[in-house]
Amino acid sequence: MGLLTILKKNRQNEKEMRILMLGLDNAGKTTILKRINGEPIDTISPTLGFNIKTLEHESYKLNIWDVGGQKSIRSYWRNYFEQTDALVWVVDSADRLRLNDCKTELHQLLQEERLAGATLLVFANKQDIAGALSEKEIKDSIVA
Repeated sequence: MGLLTILKKNRQNEKEMRILMLGLDNAGKTTILKRINGEPIDTISPTLGFNIKTLEHESYKLNIWDVGGQKSIRSYWRNYFEQTDALVWVVDSADRLRLNDCKTELHQLLQEERLAGATLLVFANKQDIAGALSEKEIKDSIVA
């Protein structure tokens, strides 16, 4: 079941949704957002704050907040939690060295009361890179 299907079931009468995209720096959040929006991805630099894109799909308006993942910025993530309908946690599948950091940050987010009703999607990015963790390895290491 896709993220949009889950959101439709949760919010059938509301047509505008707030999606928060988080993950460690260099996980590929901005690239994902630009690809979805049909923008070029050849010149992407680290997000030092946030990007907001509004996508319209059928009669739904999706406001996607892409917030930088550098360690110095993570303490500001909580400023974006209000009225979040879905959390997309982006994992760099090729970054084995920071897998534990990724798990720690995700588990801290899952403790946040203001995100309690949000749908969670763990996005295993960079699966095309040689040596990347499989979906099962990510699930076993981060989600479990």
